[in-house]
Amino acid sequence: MDAMLEALLPDLLRARAAEDGEREFFRSVGGQPVTYAEAYGDACAVANGLVSLDVAHGECVVIMAGNSSASMATWLGTSLAGAVEVAINTGYRGHSLEHVLQNSQARVMFIEEALVARVIEIRDSLTHLEIVVVYRDDDGPVNAVVPGTRTVAYQDILGARDHAPDRPVAPHDIASVLYTSGTTGPAKGVMMPHGQVRLFSRLGVEGARMTADDVFYCFIPLFHVAGKFIGIMGSMMVAGRVVLDTQFEVDEFLTRARENACTIALLHGPLVEMLHQQPVRPDDAENPITRIMASPFPAGIALEFQERFGIRGIETWGMTEVTIPIWQPFDEPLRIGSCGRVREEHFELRIVDPDTDEEVAPGSTGEMVLRPRRPFTMMQGYLYMPDVTLSAWRNLWFHTGDLAYIADDGYVYFVDRVKERIRRRAENISSYEIEYAALAHPGVAECSAVGVPSEFEGDDDVLLCVVPLPGDTLDPEALIADLALRLPHFMVPRYVRVLDQVPRTPNGKPQKVALRSEGVTADTWDRRAAGVSLRQLITGAQS
Repeated sequence: MDAMLEALLPDLLRARAAEDGEREFFRSVGGQPVTYAEAYGDACAVANGLVSLDVAHGECVVIMAGNSSASMATWLGTSLAGAVEVAINTGYRGHSLEHVLQNSQARVMFIEEALVARVIEIRDSLTHLEIVVVYRDDDGPVNAVVPGTRTVAYQDILGARDHAPDRPVAPHDIASVLYTSGTTGPAKGVMMPHGQVRLFSRLGVEGARMTADDVFYCFIPLFHVAGKFIGIMGSMMVAGRVVLDTQFEVDEFLTRARENACTIALLHGPLVEMLHQQPVRPDDAENPITRIMASPFPAGIALEFQERFGIRGIETWGMTEVTIPIWQPFDEPLRIGSCGRVREEHFELRIVDPDTDEEVAPGSTGEMVLRPRRPFTMMQGYLYMPDVTLSAWRNLWFHTGDLAYIADDGYVYFVDRVKERIRRRAENISSYEIEYAALAHPGVAECSAVGVPSEFEGDDDVLLCVVPLPGDTLDPEALIADLALRLPHFMVPRYVRVLDQVPRTPNGKPQKVALRSEGVTADTWDRRAAGVSLRQLITGAQS
């Protein structure tokens, strides 16, 4: 197994196909098993297809799709072709989608047929896109064609299945670009080298003690790092199995885990709380899952959750940029409220004053800054954003934007965010994108978006503070209905607060800390309290 822990993704896939070809690798919920040999053949077909499309080594290839056998093959095939997989959120639309397609400079895009209309809407703004490969449910022709591109069905680009292109990769080669939202600007493309994604997977294997007997329940979309690199690539490292689902459904979680004999999963903090809020059943602990990784593992319910469900919780802290450097030690009792200890063989961690970058006194709260001990095990920067990269890496340390302290025993305790980052249901949200869309609504003069605490620990809902144009009266429901068509669903605000003016600093910047501190006031409009269904707004406009 040690050799597999050091293997890069393309080599790992080849080795598993050669050594464990007939062993089941993954299956979709309700679907047929796919062996390691079959997965390798599917990936070879995509890789050779990409070569036939003149995709070069190191070229970005966009994937916009949910979890499926085809999107798995595209990810793995892109790696075999030596290209860079750019998996983007299926919720992106409008300006958000335009930005990532332009920033990645991708000529080739793989996409679900139901999402093609979103690309057509912004086609006039796209200057790089040339080939659109569409995933279809049948073998018929593609129904929606993106003007000015070669739009083809997925099946029509597949090449030979019996060999992969001769395109080796090294630890420094970029494997993936994943977009994570900023605070004052558009989403940033995190350039993850093969050495980093290998470490990501290895940390999961070691931190959760994954083995060949494990079945990983992966409902986390492939456009997030955790499910893909810990769940899937980690399972590959140990010859384990994966069960792919398309989304988390709280009332079906235990049922599907039982039906598929799943032994391990990854749940973000709010999902743990949602599961705990389900009505208690006498058979809650009668499930095959033995452990979950959680960030955070909510302190208020952690011990009760473990007892009720018979599941060991392993708390972690991480970011796309740095993998997961902090883990609850597997062999030590759960330390309530702590995200664990630093994996010091891989990372250096300091706690510094966020204003001066000077290290604070032991036990004091400050910003977490990190750097790797081995080359190419953290991100190589933000794609085509050198100024943002330099800002994040100042003084030779990566600045996380998260406040924490380290106790005398080495355990790390997360405290808060330094920056105005909004995090909702495991999605990092850009206030810039929300404000950009809101300013396009008639009657909005200025606005500021902030995160306010939701009902879940360490989670936010979005509050949009708006100032109407002089003489205009702003209708919050109409504004939300408009934003539902302009923004990814997870960015649409829950709250709208109408102000006479946005408070500003002496140099003119919005005082978002003040707005966040004031939070939901008596005059704040609440989408949920008003009975406005976001799902109905979106589906109603599309019908």
